[in-house]
Amino acid sequence: MEQRTKARELRLSATDAERRLWQHISNRQVAGVRFNRQVPIGPFICDFVARSAKLVIEVDGGQHAWQERRDADRTRYLEGLGFTVLRFWNNDVLERTEGVVQAIETALSQLPSPSPSREREGS
Repeated sequence: MEQRTKARELRLSATDAERRLWQHISNRQVAGVRFNRQVPIGPFICDFVARSAKLVIEVDGGQHAWQERRDADRTRYLEGLGFTVLRFWNNDVLERTEGVVQAIETALSQLPSPSPSREREGS
């Protein structure tokens, strides 16, 4: 199946935790940063990506407990492309949403800022 088609299907079948987190990070609500959902990067589809900040957020369900090596390989691949990867368990997102959002905000504040935009002429 093509990556874009799979990503679209994943957006339509988001978990409760993914929907809850999306309510808090969409529309530039966290540090003014734009996130996208279910973004293909290389062979992977990432849950949430802030391209400008090079930040990937993964929301993991119970199945990730037995695929730690696969998740580690995925993280290494994304870090090799310059992304920072944050992982949260579904139950953390559902039970401690504000803490998860605060962790994302903290991570964003510690990342190097993207190239500054040029000042508009005549300002």
